[in-house]
Amino acid sequence: MSKQSARTKEELTLLGNNGTVYSQDYDPDVLETFENKHQDHDYMVTFRCPEFTTLCPITGQPDFATLYINYVPNVKMVESKSLKLYLFSFRNHGDFHEDVTNIIRDDLVALMDPKYLEVRGMFYPRGGISIYPFANYAKPGSGYEQIASQRMFSQLSDLDSGDGAR
Repeated sequence: MSKQSARTKEELTLLGNNGTVYSQDYDPDVLETFENKHQDHDYMVTFRCPEFTTLCPITGQPDFATLYINYVPNVKMVESKSLKLYLFSFRNHGDFHEDVTNIIRDDLVALMDPKYLEVRGMFYPRGGISIYPFANYAKPGSGYEQIASQRMFSQLSDLDSGDGAR
C-alpha cells in the first residue's frame, strides 16, 4: 500500500453510485473533484473520449468526435465518472464544435484550477469536412505559459492530412 492515505467514499458522490442520473442537457454541476495527492511534482493526466456527441445548433444533426483532454493537476483533479456524465450532458446540447471545445476547457479550468490544460476535439467529417478545434490554458506563474503558446500551433503538425503527408 502507498504511503498516501486511502481515499474515502465520502469525498465523491458519483463513483460507485448505482443511481446515476444522466442529464438531458449541458450540466457542468455534475463535475466532481478530489485532492491531488502528488502535488510535490508535475505529471500529465490524459482522457480520451472516443464517443463524444453533441448537436449542430442549426440543423439539430448529431456531431461525433473523439475528445482528448490533457492536464497537469494542481490541487484538485476531476473525477472520471463525473467527467463522463458531464461529457454525456452535451448529447442533446446544440453548440458549434469550437464552442463546445472552449466550454469544456473553461469549465475544467474553473473546476480544478490546473497548472496546464488542453482540449482537442477531433470531430468526424460531415459534408466532407472535419473540424479539429483546440483550446488550452496555462495558469499564470505555473511555468507552462510558453508551452501553451507552442502547443496552440504545434498540435497542428501531428494531424494526418489523409494522404500520408504531414
